Amino acid sequence: MITSFSDVFAELIAQKVCKKLVVAWAIDAHTIEACAEASRMGFVKVTLVGDEELIKNTCAEGNIDVAQFEILHEPVELKAVTKAVQLVHDGNGDILMKGLCSTDKYLRAILNKETGLLPAKGLLSHVAVIDNPLYRKLLFMADMAVIPLPDFRQKMKLANFLISVASSFGISKPKIAFIAASEQVLNSMPACMEAAALAKMCDRGQIQGCIGDGPLALDVAIDSESVAIKKVVSPVAGDADCLLFPNIESANVFWKANSKLAKGVKQAGMLVGTTAPCVLASRSDSLDTKLNSIAAAVMFVNK
Repeated sequence: MITSFSDVFAELIAQKVCKKLVVAWAIDAHTIEACAEASRMGFVKVTLVGDEELIKNTCAEGNIDVAQFEILHEPVELKAVTKAVQLVHDGNGDILMKGLCSTDKYLRAILNKETGLLPAKGLLSHVAVIDNPLYRKLLFMADMAVIPLPDFRQKMKLANFLISVASSFGISKPKIAFIAASEQVLNSMPACMEAAALAKMCDRGQIQGCIGDGPLALDVAIDSESVAIKKVVSPVAGDADCLLFPNIESANVFWKANSKLAKGVKQAGMLVGTTAPCVLASRSDSLDTKLNSIAAAVMFVNK
């Protein structure tokens, strides 16, 4: 059973999974170090797209063997990003990863109608994975990076993204908590009403492959003691695998509170809804977060 990123690495190594990773504007130390470690563990073959001299200098400074990578020389950032996306679009890569390029250039290339990775009428979203030592298993969450205020139809799609990603980690029927400020169905709070409707859709099989409930306040979703105190009866409360937040602010705050205030937390994130998973790590993210994100994307594409 996969309950941590250590388990994820062990699973990928045991299964001898190896996918093609293409990195856009791959010139920074953390990105290259994460790629080198993933390559060492054997679950990716890496193509770095960017300025060859800068890549080789970064490898030399970090004592990294540059020979393990395929390097495609492109000294202009925007052209490098476009080339990396084109490679994945054409089937020459299984996973795309953001290097030191700006997020707007990265997204612009992904969203290009001719050479990008988003299907017509598709929805681009972000799923994150959190390994918190205070919780007994991985938590999957959406959306803390792309959709500011998802409407009801978008929340249905977000639920399906969460189910798909969680299932790729071996969770046969993920438990989804539709998060709101209260576990009561309050008509004064749109998030509560939409969460209740989404939960009923799960009950009736309109959202398949999961057990869903809501509205659930965050404490009730993940803490069994809060469930007992509040006397909430729910198949999800206290044991959620997935958290679907009502807006980007609440999800982003939860993500950053975990990363900055909880010791020992490990995290990962990727764009979904695309034809291939796209690792969207911040330029300031740690080596561990980037490595975890690569591993999460490999799990997802290997499902």
